Amino acid sequence: MSTPNSPKNTNAFFAQAGISFAIALLAMVFAILNLPVDPWIRGFLGLGTLYLTTSAFTLAKCVRDAQENQAVYARLDQARVDKILSEHDPFKAVS
Repeated sequence: MSTPNSPKNTNAFFAQAGISFAIALLAMVFAILNLPVDPWIRGFLGLGTLYLTTSAFTLAKCVRDAQENQAVYARLDQARVDKILSEHDPFKAVS
């Protein structure tokens, strides 16, 4: 569902994004586990980290879906224009 002019992400970019996400999440989990605080505070911070992670994935999905919808609408509009132009005869007499 990509248009000819849409930029393509490389495998290296996907790998970098995945690795950086994993490092950030693991660093946060490590920090929470090693905090010198009561277990209920660790649990609260852990739930906050989990909520932040799942909401980031949800936001990324919503942004991706919106971009895909815009691409579909643009392709439909272009198809309509192409159809109108192909049916137009500039030499036809106006009645």
